[in-house]
Amino acid sequence: QVQLVESGGGSVQAGGSLKLSCATSGTTARILAMGWYRQAPGQAREQVATITNDRRIKNADSVKGRFIISGDNALNTVDLQMKSLKPEDTAVYYCTCAAAGGQSWGQGTQVTVTS
Repeated sequence: QVQLVESGGGSVQAGGSLKLSCATSGTTARILAMGWYRQAPGQAREQVATITNDRRIKNADSVKGRFIISGDNALNTVDLQMKSLKPEDTAVYYCTCAAAGGQSWGQGTQVTVTS
């Protein structure tokens, strides 16, 4: 199973920027897609952005124009550049990976946006 290590979370004022990174390890399986989800307290986990191995990108409407997902050619690492952050972006952000062996999740990284 793919192991995922996230980094880059933290606290920032509204209007600021943060970059999240996710690195894969523990597999030689072909990675089909990677993405970021988030979960705010008391809310369901929601999809933020995904990227497939043929470079198709999907963004949630709430982050379009503000967040950019990118990855290396093999999707061994994926970044989420977040700009113009809003207090409602506050959540635990999870990296996820879809590979031949199934789907894996990272442990999550906290993003806090203060007004």
